[in-house]
Amino acid sequence: MASSSVASRLSELEGAPTQQRAAEYNSVLQGIIAEAENSENNLIAYVQSTTSDSIGVINSRPLLSAFIEQYRQIPDNDVKISAGTQIVQLLAPKIISFEQQDSELKFALADAYEADEDFTNSAKTLQTITLESSQRSVSDDEKARVWMRICRCYLEEEDPTNALTYLNKIKQIYYTVTDNTTRLQFQLSQARISDSQRNFLDASSAYLLLSNEAVIDAEERLQALSAAITCAVLAPAGPQRGKQLAKLYKDDRATNTPEYGILEKIFLDRLLSPSEVAAFANGLKEHQLAKTSDGSTVLDKAVLEHNLLAVSRIYANITFQDLGALLGVDADRAEMYASGMMESKRLSGSIDQIAGTIHFNTKEGGHNNVKMDLRAWDANVQSLAEEVEKVTTMLQREEPAWYEQQVSA
Repeated sequence: MASSSVASRLSELEGAPTQQRAAEYNSVLQGIIAEAENSENNLIAYVQSTTSDSIGVINSRPLLSAFIEQYRQIPDNDVKISAGTQIVQLLAPKIISFEQQDSELKFALADAYEADEDFTNSAKTLQTITLESSQRSVSDDEKARVWMRICRCYLEEEDPTNALTYLNKIKQIYYTVTDNTTRLQFQLSQARISDSQRNFLDASSAYLLLSNEAVIDAEERLQALSAAITCAVLAPAGPQRGKQLAKLYKDDRATNTPEYGILEKIFLDRLLSPSEVAAFANGLKEHQLAKTSDGSTVLDKAVLEHNLLAVSRIYANITFQDLGALLGVDADRAEMYASGMMESKRLSGSIDQIAGTIHFNTKEGGHNNVKMDLRAWDANVQSLAEEVEKVTTMLQREEPAWYEQQVSA
C-alpha cells in the first residue's frame, strides 16, 4: 500500500487542471524515487493514478512514458523487478491503449532481469511484447531484434530448444532484416545452437562463415575460427567432414589457433595419440564432453573413428586384435565401430569374421605416408590458385581498362 502522503498527493492531482498535471506528477515521481522507503508500492500507486479514467488516455500516455524513463534509472534492481512485474500486470487490461508504453516497460524489466542474470524471466517478459498490432507499425528489424534477444537469453540458460524456436522466427524474415548487428547475432546463435545440439558439422560451417565477417574484431574472428576447427574435429568422420577440414586447413589463419596441431593431423590422416587428445579435451565445453549412448564421449567417438580411417590409409588389412590395440579399445569394440562406419558408407572395406580381419578398399591402404604429404601439397596448390583468382578478380574490378589490355596482349 502506498504511503499516506503519496496517496493523498496523487488523489489531489487526479482532479487538478490538465496544464499543471505533468509538472506536478513529475515532482511526485522524483520524490518517490529519491525516498527508498516503500518505493515499490508508491511506484505502483503512481501508475494506477496516471492511468486512471479521470486522467484520460491522451493525457496518460505521456505521463506513463515519462515514468518509464525514470523507472529505468532506479538503482535498486529488486525494487525495479518487483514493481515492474506488478505494473505490467496492471497495464495488461489496458494494453490496447498503452501498447507502446507497455513494450518499453517490458524492455526495461527485461534489462533488470538480465542484470540479475535471470535470463529465463527476461525471455518470458520479452515474449509478451506485442509485435503484431493494428495500433502501431513494427518493422521486421524491430521484430528480429526482440526475437534475437529472446534467443540469446535462452542460450545463456543452455536451452537450445526454446532458442531454436525464436531463431526459426527470424529465419522467416532474415532477408528483409537490414541491421548488421542482428544478422551477426543470428549467425552466431545459429552456430551455438548447432554446437549445443551436437550438429557439429553445421556448427563448424556457421562458425567459419562468422570468422570471415570483416566487421567483427580480428581477435573475435580468430575465436570463431577456433570454434569451427573444434566442431569439425568433433564431427562424425566421413566425406563431408573431410571437405570441411580441408577448408579449415587451407585457411591461412588456422596456424594461429591452438587447435591447429590436431587439425593438421586429422586432415593428413595421421593417428592421434592419447596425450594429444587429452590436451585438446581440456579446451572443450561441457556439452562437448557429454556421454553418448555407448558410454563414450563425443570426442572419444570422433577420435576413434578418425584413427580407424587413418589405419585404413596405412594398412590393406588388419586383424581386429591388432586394430583394437592401435585404437586403444578391445577387438569387439573395434569391429563394432568399423562395421558401423561401413554401414553408413564412411569407410570402404569388408569384414571377414571367420578370420577376424578387416580388409580396406581405400586407394591408399597399404602404402606409405607419401600419399599424405601429397594431400597437403595439393591443398596448398589449390589454396594458392584460389588466391591468384581473387587477385585477378580484384584487378578486373578496380582497373578494367588495364586488365583488358593485359588479357588481349
